[in-house]
Amino acid sequence: MKNKILVTEDDQVQREIITDILRLAGNEVRSSASAEEALAVLREDDFEVLLTDMKMPGMDGLELLRQAKRLRADLEVVVMTAHASVKTAVTAIREGAADYLEKPFDKDELILVVNRTLERRELRHQNRQLRELVTEAVSLGNIVGESPAMQRVFERVQRAIRVNSTVMILGESGTGKELIARHIHFAGPRQNKSFIVVNCAAIPENLVESELFGHEKGAFTGADASRPGKFEAADGGTIFLDEIGDMRLESQAKLLRVLQDGTVERVGSIRPRQVDVRVIVATNRDLRDAVAEGEFREDLYFRLEVLPIALPPLRERMQDLPMLIGHFRDKLAKKLGIKAPALSPDVLDAFRRYRWPGNVRELEHTLEQVFVLSEGEIVTTADLPEKLRSREQASAEYSLPPAGVVLEELEQELIRQALERSGGSIKEAAPLLGLTYKTLQYRLKKHEIDRKNPEV
Repeated sequence: MKNKILVTEDDQVQREIITDILRLAGNEVRSSASAEEALAVLREDDFEVLLTDMKMPGMDGLELLRQAKRLRADLEVVVMTAHASVKTAVTAIREGAADYLEKPFDKDELILVVNRTLERRELRHQNRQLRELVTEAVSLGNIVGESPAMQRVFERVQRAIRVNSTVMILGESGTGKELIARHIHFAGPRQNKSFIVVNCAAIPENLVESELFGHEKGAFTGADASRPGKFEAADGGTIFLDEIGDMRLESQAKLLRVLQDGTVERVGSIRPRQVDVRVIVATNRDLRDAVAEGEFREDLYFRLEVLPIALPPLRERMQDLPMLIGHFRDKLAKKLGIKAPALSPDVLDAFRRYRWPGNVRELEHTLEQVFVLSEGEIVTTADLPEKLRSREQASAEYSLPPAGVVLEELEQELIRQALERSGGSIKEAAPLLGLTYKTLQYRLKKHEIDRKNPEV
């Protein structure tokens, strides 16, 4: 993601030159011709850095600094000043400016000061995040459950904390994979070092290697300065690679090298750099299938599967539902500043009948919606969102025939119908039955059903 910078300079020529330099350095840049215009832009959009001239008609840069900081407390401000006004720049630093540039300055000096400001901002953000998360991550308090499946998860997590091995967290979206990864880091010996999160699915394909391993100046168009990657940023700490199953094969080869010998090589460099990084990965895909289909390296898979932790979907641990509701009720009451209403027995039944495709994350968001919209002290079915009410109505459509059924035969028939509808795809058939990929695989084997020819 590009850094967003706002340039405020009343001289049009200088404003355009500075804007072009910063854009070519890979930033997203907007410009304004006055302090008043800059404040209007800041009210409607968020920026990492404000670069402003000190001497402008009307409101000067110093007053802009004060008002901008009131609008955006975490905004970094760099002031530009002529030699005769250096004392004013010192005053700006005392008022909260991050740095200053003395006119005239060249392209390299501009990029150096802006990059240095961005790096300091990121470091402060990480330290603030660390302080917030350490409080939450000293126990498994945010990862709630007493079912046998969750007890197995907790045992694996405790083992992962004690060792330095690579961890692979498996589970559907919304099951809490990142919460587990954060706990392993912040409860372990690396807790005072960086915890870097990378969503592999969100990085454009042409930028994956640069993002993970860094690049040298001139390595590709737009690489006007050398930049370390996420692995170097995580040196001494932990890197969490979410959605690892979506990583390109070419990048997988470089990741394998990091795991094998602890070195990274920036794009455009031939010099390997040593890093000490704990790697935790997560995926909602079955990587064994990806290996079989040639979409994931087998050697990398075996390197990653040292300590697997499989998180069950919520529908497979419904005995944890009352505990989860109580946990989120307390959490949301504090967050929203309200006395959270109680749930009626009918509402609890509706929650139990629903399949929760979004898992624990969906449960939390649904409870927040219910608490915000409910006007009484007790939540009733009338307060529920349509997805829960329609599920309640649908359950009434199922009735047991007078002659009864053979449950196993009914299960086989439904599996066959799901396979026919999905064209034999286990991945597409499983959600139709409210099952995980692995569970449907098991039941196909149990009933000796051929997914490609289910009628046999």
